[in-house]
Amino acid sequence: MTTNTQQNDAPAGTPADSHADALPAGGGYAAEHPARLVLPEHAPEVYKAMVRLDAAAHKGLDPVLVELVKIRASQLNHCAFCLDMHHKDALAAGESVGRIVQLSAWRESRHFYTEKELAALELTEAITLLTEGFVPDEVYERAAEHFDEVELSHLIASIIVINAWNRIAVTCRSVPGRYTPGQHKGHSA
Repeated sequence: MTTNTQQNDAPAGTPADSHADALPAGGGYAAEHPARLVLPEHAPEVYKAMVRLDAAAHKGLDPVLVELVKIRASQLNHCAFCLDMHHKDALAAGESVGRIVQLSAWRESRHFYTEKELAALELTEAITLLTEGFVPDEVYERAAEHFDEVELSHLIASIIVINAWNRIAVTCRSVPGRYTPGQHKGHSA
């Protein structure tokens, strides 16, 4: 997520219709689950530190590439809050719907992405899924072919930070659907 969890979105208890534009017309949808915990309220210094870390992590990287990485990690971590946030931010940054849709199957849709983006996505999966074989040398080396050491350092940090945000949002059960693009500028979840 870019720098936030639901905490800075709508307050707990806001009616579900506050994000009705995100839902298809017709009603009959399941009830929205409540958040378990609003982390910024109870650990504001931790939250502020995460926001600063996130901003520092992606400094100097292409914003669209960062959003693709954040979306892919969030897909792997099943973080609905971060998926909602980052697909909206990606669209606002000029990303196409088609590339966002194909992201979950990027290996079969390689022609939608640049070689640099493919290397970043592959590294994102390796870092996010550490228990499935660590980060193989060939994955790291492919990324190093497309990113200089400073960029690669920031890319790695960005992947690590979105994984941390995913874990915060999933654990706190942050509610997706209320985020508007740019809502957390200066933040970064």
